[in-house]
Amino acid sequence: MNKQSVVQLTSIDKSYRLGRVSVRALADVSLDITRGDFLALAGPSGSGKTTLLNLIGCIDKPDRGRIVIDGADVTALPLHRLAATRRDVLGFVFQTFNLIPVLTAWQNVEYPLLLRGTPRRERRERVERWLELVGLADHARQRPDQLSGGQRQRVAIARAMAGDPKLVIADEPTANLDSDTGARILDLLGEINTTTNCTFVFSTHDPALMARAGRVVHIRDGRVDRMADGGWQMAEQMPAHHLAATSASAIRHLPSAI
Repeated sequence: MNKQSVVQLTSIDKSYRLGRVSVRALADVSLDITRGDFLALAGPSGSGKTTLLNLIGCIDKPDRGRIVIDGADVTALPLHRLAATRRDVLGFVFQTFNLIPVLTAWQNVEYPLLLRGTPRRERRERVERWLELVGLADHARQRPDQLSGGQRQRVAIARAMAGDPKLVIADEPTANLDSDTGARILDLLGEINTTTNCTFVFSTHDPALMARAGRVVHIRDGRVDRMADGGWQMAEQMPAHHLAATSASAIRHLPSAI
């Protein structure tokens, strides 16, 4: 059975002006991302990974080509109209966490739900559920400056997931973490992907992180250079009921100190 497309990019071009010089960031990029993908965009700095994530995330617009997100053609929509897509369809996990420093972990996770007008009881249930799933139920009342880097990133993951997105976009989500904590965060993202079937797209230039992806798209000089399967595909060989139980248990037992 064919998987449903969440993102379709067709012949995308994108350039930026630097003074009098035009720099081509992406050239003729086509890509299909399907429901449940755990996909890495890999390549050296300056290859176009972040530009591609910004287009998928409806933060920027292409110069040429077509972008379809969750069945809706967003190519011609002005940036201010794309805010609804970002709010209702997408979740974001940032390299620098981007938590609101004066809010607690609970309030940071709740904030996007307030913007969506989610009823109070449903907000409470969603925030409680996701803080529990990422192992931070006991840290709900702490502000970001009272949490470790790994804990802050897990708050950011809970915030991204609380809105039940179709697609989560993560730009170098482990770049500001030590290698052990980064590996645990990637495990968490992969386990959430397995148990929820939410699509994840993240950028990296770390081979260890590429190995955890289900699919790796290599970007070079603004073009798709090649695609390859990643190590996370091996999980698909497990029986579905065993995989779901194993993943849910792993999420519950993540150490709260990371």
